[in-house]
Amino acid sequence: MTVLALIDLGSNSVRLMVNRIHDDGTYEVLDRRQETVRLSAGMGDQKILQPDAIERTLEALKGFKKICDSIDEQVTIRAVATAAVRQAKNQDEFLKRFEEVMALPLEIITGAQEATFDFIGVANSLSTENALILDTGGASTEIVLMLQNKLIQRISLPVGSVNITEGYLEKDIVSAKSLFNATLLLQDLFHDLPWLNQAKHLPVIAIGGSNRTLAKISRRRGNKLDLPIHGYHMSRQEVSDTFAELLGKNKAERIDVRGVAKTRGDIIIGGLLPLVLILEKIDSSQVIFSQSGIREGLLFSAIEEHTNAPVIMPEADQLTIDQD
Repeated sequence: MTVLALIDLGSNSVRLMVNRIHDDGTYEVLDRRQETVRLSAGMGDQKILQPDAIERTLEALKGFKKICDSIDEQVTIRAVATAAVRQAKNQDEFLKRFEEVMALPLEIITGAQEATFDFIGVANSLSTENALILDTGGASTEIVLMLQNKLIQRISLPVGSVNITEGYLEKDIVSAKSLFNATLLLQDLFHDLPWLNQAKHLPVIAIGGSNRTLAKISRRRGNKLDLPIHGYHMSRQEVSDTFAELLGKNKAERIDVRGVAKTRGDIIIGGLLPLVLILEKIDSSQVIFSQSGIREGLLFSAIEEHTNAPVIMPEADQLTIDQD
């Protein structure tokens, strides 16, 4: 039996999941936390992590460490960082600060590894075998083509809810011009992925806080709060209608929509734009929301490594080869 704490240091949020893994491959979640830290805020073209963003992140990590230290069992901690730290020119400084606070090194995973862990998390927690996985983070978006529960293609694009907003969109009322420019950026990126044609008409499995906001809005409006977000379905039409509604509001009005977190009101348009456009690109009629992503991918990878339980995994070379 192993207690494994997983920390996912993203560009917008930092997340902790503490799990007890049993010898038969089953597991139980002991604790789950999330803090919005906006680590990638203000990085700009210089790709410099800002002092206030670093301090916010380290404060959240101190709280996570207290949680891990309070557990009356030996806890193994694995911490990974994604796009913000991956892109940062002052990366070394941040890694040093992290190790001082957490007393362990921070692992920076590539975009391809991030996409791979997304695949592992989804494939082992949802019954859908054929889909296009879309994980929209704060500073990157991972796309994975999954056919018959196999990882076929993957890529990490350097755009997400925070840097799309900071680079193209107003945080209050979004103008037609800025939305058009952001749309052109994403359409150009998608155009360079000919393998998206293999995903025509497949459902999109959506990961990430901005995407899950759609499910939260839908559940409240449909009085479906008894349904979990993981596995929740929305039609493309409902996604488009909700996006259009949010687009027509200012920041204060968006926050007033039930299901939209106060910390997400300024970046929700940029966060949802990749999903709206990918649905159009592959002519998909359905979105399935997943709460399994990087952390769950890391968890199932650990289960596969330490037990004999059957786990859906990609080919061995796809765990290491970077295809960004």
